[in-house]
Amino acid sequence: MAKRLAYRPKPRDEVRRNMSAIRSWENRTEAQLRRALHALGLRYRKYRSNVLGRPDIVFQASRVAVFLDGDYWHARELVEGRGAILEKRLRRLPVRAREYWRAKFRGRVQRDAEVTQQLRDAGWLVLRFWESDVRANPRPAVRKIAASVKRRRPG
Repeated sequence: MAKRLAYRPKPRDEVRRNMSAIRSWENRTEAQLRRALHALGLRYRKYRSNVLGRPDIVFQASRVAVFLDGDYWHARELVEGRGAILEKRLRRLPVRAREYWRAKFRGRVQRDAEVTQQLRDAGWLVLRFWESDVRANPRPAVRKIAASVKRRRPG
């Protein structure tokens, strides 16, 4: 029988260094998606702070907001009704950390839903894609974004 190792927290400076290396914007997947949209002749703005939720890609005239959500940080398992997978992952953490991350993930999922609804109420079309899906095959996302922008183009 394998001996189970006790959880030993990492030193704070190591955690800080690891967390600071995680980029919240300008990652490779976003750049890949934007290059494909630009190649189609679509022009956009990035991270518009004047649009609620600060979408990753904004088509202001068409009122289309595109979010590229990371699977881990935006709790894909919770969104897709597979919370048991997230719970299994959280069980590896100490109880206090488990509660912290559980609340953080649930709060983020709720905030994403609220931002989406508020933008829709304001007349925006909100498109959300999972980063791993776009990384694996960006074409479906590019097609959906291009069709949406062209359909909603003013004039």
